[in-house]
Amino acid sequence: MTAVDHRRSYPALPHPRRRLPLLGDVLGFSADSPSQSTMALADLGPLFEFRFLGARYVVAAGPEVVAELSDESRFCKHVGPDIDALRILGGDGLFTAYNDEPNWQKAHDVLMPAFSQQAMRRYHSIMFDVADELTARWDGRAARGVTVDVSVDATRVTLETIGRCAAGHPFGCFESEAVHPFVEHMVAGLKGSDRVGVLRQTFLPDFVARRAERPVRHHAARLHAIADEIIAERVRGGLGRHDDLLELMLTSDLQLANIRYQLINFLVAGHETTSGALSFALYYLSQHPEVVKKARAEIAEVWGDEVRPGFENIAKLRYVRRVFDEALRLQPTVPGYYREAREDTVLAGVHPMRKGDWVLALIGSLHRDPQWGPDPDAFDPDRFAPEKVRARPAGLYKPFGTGPRSCIGRQFALHEAVLLLAVLIRRYDVIADPDYQLQITERLTLMPKDFHLSLSRR
Repeated sequence: MTAVDHRRSYPALPHPRRRLPLLGDVLGFSADSPSQSTMALADLGPLFEFRFLGARYVVAAGPEVVAELSDESRFCKHVGPDIDALRILGGDGLFTAYNDEPNWQKAHDVLMPAFSQQAMRRYHSIMFDVADELTARWDGRAARGVTVDVSVDATRVTLETIGRCAAGHPFGCFESEAVHPFVEHMVAGLKGSDRVGVLRQTFLPDFVARRAERPVRHHAARLHAIADEIIAERVRGGLGRHDDLLELMLTSDLQLANIRYQLINFLVAGHETTSGALSFALYYLSQHPEVVKKARAEIAEVWGDEVRPGFENIAKLRYVRRVFDEALRLQPTVPGYYREAREDTVLAGVHPMRKGDWVLALIGSLHRDPQWGPDPDAFDPDRFAPEKVRARPAGLYKPFGTGPRSCIGRQFALHEAVLLLAVLIRRYDVIADPDYQLQITERLTLMPKDFHLSLSRR
């Protein structure tokens, strides 16, 4: 551990030019797109700071600094300002819990069996059921020559999948054109939480943040009501008849309020991140027909004429997995995570930290470091060929976070995403609008904005 030498004068961290007195770096930061604003500052160096209306953010953008932050003996997860505000929706669920809250470890231990290989085998057929509903919808649009809104439909398919797999609850996302109320309140709640998190850190009067909290609390109440009804529906139907995440929680000693928060955490995180990553993967595929051709050849070789290949045949799609990994590298849907010092220490030899001080690890810059090879901004699934993975530093790819509080549902997300990509690649030729330029919308996670595809059924 690097101790703090209080006799030493440490250099000031780099920061944006044109810093204004009192206001800070407002000219280079947008509260409506904080992740993209932060990414735009990554050229400042491997460790930098910016200030916004009195709030100070220290950001680790270089791989060596991020690797240092991954040292569990010195650092641990920090619930950053935006995630802390997200507790309005998610309470002490797995993603939003503080490290010292007992329900985190208790729920983690209860829920681990829900992501075992045995459990994943049970989810496999459900994932195909929902994929069939998506393709039925897309077949209709292809027949009529109507484009599809990729992000909207990716949200439909991933929410429906996690609802059925985690709680045996069909949201009916393909039964109408309307967006399900869960998605409506979730999106508004996520965007609002992001804003509240920023405002709480500034020198603005407390009532400004409290006023911004009001609509978030409204949307939180609606999400809580939906989760409570899903739980009540299960209890009315009788326990002991299901084998899923909700059943594990209801037959444990978790309190009912915490079960609600865990369910919301899983419904939100379990579909929102995957829908964004799937949307970005489809965007890159629409720009790279040579990658589509190669992926389609692998699918034909592995799946043959099977309509619903077995569980083992998903992991055999190694190139399709590389496509997804490369999309997640270029556009990590969770753009960063926070780490706090366990004790007084010095980060990267230049930044003294007291116990509890935190730093934002910026995944977006980590994933575009020159160590990825020539032109790290280019889409190239072969970066994830085994020999290239072995040749790179292990900590250069962090889309699921780090340490014991990294994403518990990682295997679920990967299986679902590879399955869906393979189904869509095999079934459709996708044609992007040649005038479309990738735009990104932020709601804590990242998602392509206004991205439509034309489809041709194969």
